[in-house]
Amino acid sequence: MSVTPTDVATAQRPYLLERVDEAAVVQLYADGFDELSLDEKMLAWHLYRAALAGRDIYYDQRYAHNLVMRDVLEEILTHADRVRAETLAEIRRYTKLFWLNTGPYNNLTARKFVLKCSPHEFRQAALSAGAAGATFPLAEGETIDALLLRLEPMLFDVTFDPMVTNKTPGPGKDILLSSANNLYGGVSMRDLEQFEERHPLNSRLVKRGGRMVEEVYRVGGRYGQQLVAIVAELRGALAHAGPTTIAAIEALIAFYETGTTADRRKSDIAWVQDQASPVDAINGFIEVYLDARGIKGAWESVVFYVNREKTEGIHKLAGEAQWFEDHMPWAPEYRKRGVTGVTGRAIDVIVETGDTGPISPIGINLPNDQWVRERYGSKSVLLSNVLDAYERSTPAEFRSEFSWTPEEASRGEAWGPLAAELTTTMHEVIGHGSGKVSERLKGNPQAALKEQFSALEESRADLVALYYLPDPKLVELGLLPSDHHDDIVQAEYEAYARNALVQLRRVREGAQLEEDHMRNRQMIVHWLIDNTSAIELRRRDGRTFYVMADAGAFHQGVATLLAQVQRIWAEGDHPAARELFERYGVHFDPTLRDEVVGRVEHLNLPSYTGFVMPRLEAVRNAQGEITDVRVSYPLDLTAQMLEYSGKTAGKSA
Repeated sequence: MSVTPTDVATAQRPYLLERVDEAAVVQLYADGFDELSLDEKMLAWHLYRAALAGRDIYYDQRYAHNLVMRDVLEEILTHADRVRAETLAEIRRYTKLFWLNTGPYNNLTARKFVLKCSPHEFRQAALSAGAAGATFPLAEGETIDALLLRLEPMLFDVTFDPMVTNKTPGPGKDILLSSANNLYGGVSMRDLEQFEERHPLNSRLVKRGGRMVEEVYRVGGRYGQQLVAIVAELRGALAHAGPTTIAAIEALIAFYETGTTADRRKSDIAWVQDQASPVDAINGFIEVYLDARGIKGAWESVVFYVNREKTEGIHKLAGEAQWFEDHMPWAPEYRKRGVTGVTGRAIDVIVETGDTGPISPIGINLPNDQWVRERYGSKSVLLSNVLDAYERSTPAEFRSEFSWTPEEASRGEAWGPLAAELTTTMHEVIGHGSGKVSERLKGNPQAALKEQFSALEESRADLVALYYLPDPKLVELGLLPSDHHDDIVQAEYEAYARNALVQLRRVREGAQLEEDHMRNRQMIVHWLIDNTSAIELRRRDGRTFYVMADAGAFHQGVATLLAQVQRIWAEGDHPAARELFERYGVHFDPTLRDEVVGRVEHLNLPSYTGFVMPRLEAVRNAQGEITDVRVSYPLDLTAQMLEYSGKTAGKSA
């Protein structure tokens, strides 16, 4: 878990490529790829191609109009020679945000963003592109003018389908009907009261002729074309995989072919049991954040290889999972007995698509099925090169602007990366992987907690990490140095308090949070402010600070809140979860937000980051046989996105 020194070559290569409004675009590097064997590279190459083959699934899940909108935008950019320069610049800006957020909704706030040119100017750009050879996705009998008129509210009206996921739409409004995502078709929560889903994770629910219908995601079903392409690459990967990886890939193929919950669980189990291969992938309908109900899985893929140097420390943590479980500050009836199968690895990402890219997590723990977790365990990964790229692309002013003292800023600079890396690892390995639920929930707390589940689960994992960070056990395991343990704890507690304030920069409109990780952090910090002496609100020179004032009180408060959160989670107490987040995690003062936004804009600091992924290319001999797989770095968001779509950039793109 030590911080790797930066060599000169690494320090001088580009990370921050460009800024697009409040988004930073950063290049991700996969330095260890060349050290893999040819079979390992070939396995990664097929998994990489499978990841790209499924990219459009998530585009369609996120918004029904996404693919048509993207096609129109990309056709204009690739046939732009005759487009007016000012209009082209605006279309380019909007399209980059569209790519980064997989559609016209901010990944963190769920709110819609729109084009700033006029519909007339956009029409002229499209007509100019058409005259230069652009081919637009016209419906049968549709003209270009009719297509543009159809898309006008999606591109220009911020009040049309305003939020992709809306878990708190207001009194009397339905969370599904108020959400613009494509996981449901005309279905309300009331429609689901007497309906039992056979494919809860991997289906779209629609109402037809007054009846509920599940459009199942499987070969021969919804997204069948994309899944056939994914399966073909998965089959190609089998020739380069070891026995346990073969079992995991074959189980995933079976699930994609049948779409049944039974086969999905078999796939989860086989994936958890595959521990041998240094090359691995996450591929499937997985996270439920997009769904206001917290049930439907969004498609994603992450292809990666193990970072052996950093994995050693994570193995130590995972190996002590039962010790951590036994010492949790919650009631004994919620503790697991005989913890097995908890594993953790530091990884370097090759590519992320769907729900994980271009905007990336820094840690993942899967599978999400609590029934599988309790019986077979889970796998946790720390995305090492993603964390590194974040750190190298973040301006130093970001930390100092919101620190109460220079000492706090210096402490964060010295120990923040190590503290954040270990906290993320504990969040995934001993946070998400911990605890057990009441027997009456049948291993499915999601069904009881509904729209509150994801934020509560993220809170639980964060609290576990914050609770154990001061524990001498981490020094004993060699994960933290004994002589700076207190400094590291203080740096992380200070950073966590600051983050609840700084994250408000991401929500430029409204007065409530929708993204579950943001709700989770806001809830924890504001609960600590109201119920302990750990964090103080201070003001100086017209600026607000969240100051971590007492590390002991912070730790004790975390223990108390964690016990409460675990009970709510384990018992599926939906009213208590809703009360907790409504009081502490959803609503915020827009005046305070405006202050924070002003401070970050003055310093030109980004609100979020999207990544340009490494690129894999097969090297072939004269007979067409693959002799190597080469990794390269595009250093250009536009070039990568157009390549993914099978297009090439024109002179002006």
